[in-house]
Amino acid sequence: MLWIYIAKTLKDSQPLRAYEIRKRLRELYGLKTSTITVYSVVYRMYREGLLERINIGGESLYKLSEKGLEELKKALKLIESMVDMLRE
Repeated sequence: MLWIYIAKTLKDSQPLRAYEIRKRLRELYGLKTSTITVYSVVYRMYREGLLERINIGGESLYKLSEKGLEELKKALKLIESMVDMLRE
């Protein structure tokens, strides 16, 4: 589920370094994740085409791709339908 938080964070911000994503997750959602966990999810998301990588000044920054945005929307709809079903 961490990928959903990462996607939402990048949707609402400028491109970020993986380390900055980890900091944002803590600030925005109170998630205390290890650095290696965030890096591995970010890299997997990149390989799957959910993120785009931008190289600026020798640093890799990540932003949400169109595919990532579509997958985030699908995931949020699924979560909403699950919550609705559980409320019945």
